[in-house]
Amino acid sequence: MKKVILDAEEEEIETHFEDYKPASKATKKRIEKIIERSRKSRPISLRINEMDLKKLKEKANKNGLPYQTMINVVIHKYVSDAFLDKDEIGQYLKLKVS
Repeated sequence: MKKVILDAEEEEIETHFEDYKPASKATKKRIEKIIERSRKSRPISLRINEMDLKKLKEKANKNGLPYQTMINVVIHKYVSDAFLDKDEIGQYLKLKVS
């Protein structure tokens, strides 16, 4: 049998799984509504300075993201006064995909 290798986060979950408790129905419903709202997007047309777009694409590539996603993250950070790190961007992308 092949041994599964867990990352640090997975190890933490495995070690403390008994500490977790199921979410209430109300909490699940609230989370589902938040996820549903976050999935809704609307296509727009945008004019952007060529040099800014080039820099944006470079930064997105450096972070392993499509540049459109990077634009979405930058806009989200601006309107929500939130500062997202790379792990949070990954979580956001996982929500969008699932």
